[in-house]
Amino acid sequence: MKYAFVFPGQGSQSVGMLADLNQTYSIVKDTFDEASEILGYDLWKLAQEGPKEQLNQTEKTQPALLASGVAVWRIWQKQVDAKTLSSVAVMAGHSFGEYTALVCASALDFKDAVSLAQDRGRFMQAAVSEGEGAMAAILALKDEQIIEICASVAKNENQVVSPVNFNAPGQVVIAGHRAAVESAITQAKAAGAKKAVLLQVSVPAHSSLMLPAAERMAERLASVNITTPKIPVIHNVDVSVKTNPADIKTALIRQLHNPVRWVETIEKMVDDGVTLLFESGPGKVLTALNKRIARRTMKALPIIDTKTLDQALLEIA
Repeated sequence: MKYAFVFPGQGSQSVGMLADLNQTYSIVKDTFDEASEILGYDLWKLAQEGPKEQLNQTEKTQPALLASGVAVWRIWQKQVDAKTLSSVAVMAGHSFGEYTALVCASALDFKDAVSLAQDRGRFMQAAVSEGEGAMAAILALKDEQIIEICASVAKNENQVVSPVNFNAPGQVVIAGHRAAVESAITQAKAAGAKKAVLLQVSVPAHSSLMLPAAERMAERLASVNITTPKIPVIHNVDVSVKTNPADIKTALIRQLHNPVRWVETIEKMVDDGVTLLFESGPGKVLTALNKRIARRTMKALPIIDTKTLDQALLEIA
């Protein structure tokens, strides 16, 4: 049986995440403590006590997501035998989760990734002035309709707005200048969208407004050591597996200002014979998306506490 591990991006974080797992597995807090040494503040305390507003700041959210995903993967490595571990056919991460995937695939050192996560968040926040950018979720329209709406608004208003997350059939996130995003919401509703709402984020991730952040990230990645992954990682930007470290860095840079092609990522896993998917905490966002993408061909389970960990282990027993 071939199975995959996937790692969530921003939006999956919550105050108290992985608290249950930490009661049984000390490696959870150990992983957060390792990150805290790099960051200069107590990441575990922030993840457990908040405040929520601080945890939701991009430069703090991304290290927290990284530590969570890596902690769950480290637990998994200790709970399964070598043969079972070798059955992990592929990994992928949604948006920032791609960094977590590269760490767990042994292509990127955890400590380097923690520092990169913090800087990536800072670069993203600095790229667009507060209140200038926005993101919105559009439900129950075809991808082509949303692409056309965004193109029309962008042309007429001379502002940026584009689809940035193709999360599931009928579920797309758009991003860009706030006024353009709001106009696209109005047009999407008129076109029959079941739901079209602003998201509680100010950074228009994966839009062309992130080009300044991508440029700074390119400089930052130039000095970071990345090696060939021991487990294949599917990249968001072009739905491909890369083995050359230079190509991996390029994919990470391009990822900042290009759409997350998640539907195609999951479809590629299915085509490659993967039948079981584990979402490596926190949250269940990717598990829920999988029900809309590949419910009949690939089972998905989150690993966020001891109960879900035990369920996951039973699946590969």
